Amino acid sequence: MRKIAVLDQNTIDKIAAGEVVERPASVVKELVENAVDAGSTAITVEIKDGGISFIRVTDNGGGIPKEQVPLAFLRHATSKIERVEDLLQITSLGFRGEALSSISAVSQMEVITKTQEALTGVRYIIEGGREKSLEEIGAPCGTTMLVRNLFFNTPARGKFLKTAMTEAGYVSSYMEQLALSHQDISFKYMVNGQTRLHTSGNSNLKDVIYGIYGRDITRELLPIQFQCTGIAISGFIGKPVIARGNRNFENYYINGRYVKSKLLMKAIEEAYKPYMMQHKYPFVCLHYTIEGESIDVNVHPTKMEVRFQNQSAVYNATYDAISEALGGKELIPEVELEKKERDIKKQKITAPEPFETVYKQQQNIEKSVSYVREDPQLYAPKSVGLKPATGSFTISQVTKPRTQENLPTVPVIKEAPLQEKKEPDVVPKQTPKQMELFEDALLSPKARLRHRIIGQLFDTYWLVEYEDKFYIIDQHAAHEKVLYEKLLKEYANKDVLSQMISPAQVISLNLQEDAIMKANMEVFREFGFEISEFGGREYSIHAVPVDLYGSSVQEFFVEILDSLENEHAKQPLELITGKLATAACKAAVKGNNTLSLKEADQLIDQLLGLDNPYHCPHGRPTIVSMTKYELEKKFKRIV
Repeated sequence: MRKIAVLDQNTIDKIAAGEVVERPASVVKELVENAVDAGSTAITVEIKDGGISFIRVTDNGGGIPKEQVPLAFLRHATSKIERVEDLLQITSLGFRGEALSSISAVSQMEVITKTQEALTGVRYIIEGGREKSLEEIGAPCGTTMLVRNLFFNTPARGKFLKTAMTEAGYVSSYMEQLALSHQDISFKYMVNGQTRLHTSGNSNLKDVIYGIYGRDITRELLPIQFQCTGIAISGFIGKPVIARGNRNFENYYINGRYVKSKLLMKAIEEAYKPYMMQHKYPFVCLHYTIEGESIDVNVHPTKMEVRFQNQSAVYNATYDAISEALGGKELIPEVELEKKERDIKKQKITAPEPFETVYKQQQNIEKSVSYVREDPQLYAPKSVGLKPATGSFTISQVTKPRTQENLPTVPVIKEAPLQEKKEPDVVPKQTPKQMELFEDALLSPKARLRHRIIGQLFDTYWLVEYEDKFYIIDQHAAHEKVLYEKLLKEYANKDVLSQMISPAQVISLNLQEDAIMKANMEVFREFGFEISEFGGREYSIHAVPVDLYGSSVQEFFVEILDSLENEHAKQPLELITGKLATAACKAAVKGNNTLSLKEADQLIDQLLGLDNPYHCPHGRPTIVSMTKYELEKKFKRIV
């Protein structure tokens, strides 16, 4: 057995560097955070070769006094805290005093710094943790940190770095996070001599989001302003139409610190769950202000993790803030056939066909006639699957049957007077817009009186005209949503019916599950279960909820039991929303089923009464829209 011995300082420094300096992005993070803590209003970051060969961070902050420069590179030397009590009220991004020591141990560093009071600046060179020189030099106020040849003295660690392009990508991602978390600082970021990011520092978060994510995402944002005891949340969230296949667009900051938190991640995604399809993730940019003693940032050397003293309060605040922002908005995706022109001066409105003009001149048009025609095939050819039905259909007066001799008398859909339209913003084809809540929204009671149900398409979709838009409603998604809300209401009101099962199913639990089961027996009863102790840690299930079609009794029971173990669940009802969604899906009318006009009208009325009628329980849209403008563009009425 080897003898126990104290490691030499060189080895200690390299081990410490391994905890803090993982890759060039880690170096940039530590240096930029120091620049932010120095009170800088402008910070420039430049990297070459992915940051492996060259990193430069320049700021206009307070600078470092000459006599303190060498001290700054000693381990655990910091100006951020003085005693252990200060850890409870940390307001700076850095505080451990490990960054400069760790970086200098595995690179060649040069520092140029000057304080406001000093006449000259200081140039300090340190390589591999060893001081090379300290001299006076002319310099502007602030600090410039240069890091060259990262891991030059630890080549084994350098072999684990990715390509220069990949490493630069990590740095770029972090710079974007810094810009989003400190919109009051102007950041300039350069890669191999080219500027990749430059923010104004005007404290406008939306401007920063625009500069990083572009116009398509910026115009689909909803503001967040939420406050409760000890917690304030501000920022922006994206409408559900901004859906991504990963969590890269979930950004949240605690007291200006960019962090990763499973707690916040879960709260965000649970709030979006009714509005978004499975395996899709939202865009959020949320800033949290939490009292210092309520969080612990001294968790990991990279300072990317935090602990919350009251996890439930943070979870609930996040969930409520997002739910309130999404609630009450009319979120109908708008389908666009082609990109709109930018310049209205180039737009030309063409005249209608001659036979249309004849009917525009008629003064007394019958505004409501039966939808049933003498020859329904004329108006609803089977080739497009349009089903005639009874009901109100506003068209011009029906005159003679269609023949070659009297072709100009063909009925036409009523059109608004021809007028020049103002050009809307350019909307790229790949990112559909969503409508904001306005006075006469599609599903408002006032608007319902002016809906015109045209018919059913492909035995699945109902077509509705309202104002200058035409809407397509998926009957399965709509019915699924209505049934889901009905089931939720029944469970919330504890009006759940149970059905007996024979034979009863016996469940065996471990010690932890048994404790949870005994503490939450009432929850299972409210959900429609009848359970009795069977001896030891075994339980007998005699009855289950009647509405959960096709669900395995044991699977459903275990799912609730596992969810009860999660202390962050807001209420027991949330534990079974997934199962209720499945039940509603199985019970809802399917596609390729014909509904009557009366049934469709009643379904739309039921949809009208829901808080979120725009998405089924699985996040699929129930309604999409298309503007008259888009159709006219497609038919070259507007060119």
